[in-house]
Amino acid sequence: MLRIERMHCGYGGFEAVHGISFEVTSGEIFALLGPNGAGKTSTIMAIAGHVRIFAGKILYNEIDLTSVPTSQRIKHGIALAPEGRRLFPDLTVDENLQIGGYTRTQTENTANRERILSLFPRLKERFQQQAGSLSGGEQQMLAIGRALMSQPKLLIIDELSLGLMPKIIDDIYRAISSLKSDGMTILLVEQNTHRALGVADSVCVLESGRVAWQGTSADARQDVNLLETYLGISQQTGISKYP
Repeated sequence: MLRIERMHCGYGGFEAVHGISFEVTSGEIFALLGPNGAGKTSTIMAIAGHVRIFAGKILYNEIDLTSVPTSQRIKHGIALAPEGRRLFPDLTVDENLQIGGYTRTQTENTANRERILSLFPRLKERFQQQAGSLSGGEQQMLAIGRALMSQPKLLIIDELSLGLMPKIIDDIYRAISSLKSDGMTILLVEQNTHRALGVADSVCVLESGRVAWQGTSADARQDVNLLETYLGISQQTGISKYP
């Protein structure tokens, strides 16, 4: 579904990602892992159209999206739940969801909203509450829900579990698994490597803006050098030095 070919990207004149390549297969969960500063967020923001691409290509279903505006990428079926959620804090849960569905018809939005509220019952309880008054976990649910309102084929989530309580993380991962069961493709950036490796089909590890490792999640879990060197997971304790 998605193929990144020798992509260089960054901010202004600064290049954060240096010629990376990887592929995301339709229907899978693809985890993009690595320590802070590895280039993960820069990569997915480039895919979504928010970061400048200096060289290389982004191919989506064989369509070259490298120079396509963000609004058109949404219409092609790519949606992003960004790091920090970036909600409209003074608007209600309902209004934030409505904004996410601006490319869809009212009938589609009604059906999509019901699906999202079934995935995240907490949002149904807070439906007319301002987004800024929600807990961090509820805001993350709303950020994902807002992205889902555009009916994406590829859902990108940046830092899914950052700063959230374990119970909320469990609820969100259950929703992610349900979306995958429905055939959605998910590209996940995650600092919680244990959870990511537990749910992902494929893994790409970045280090200093370059690809350090690629393969299946099963292979990643068995690669001691990968776990200790790039993901900071001790085989003795099973604990990661990264948050």
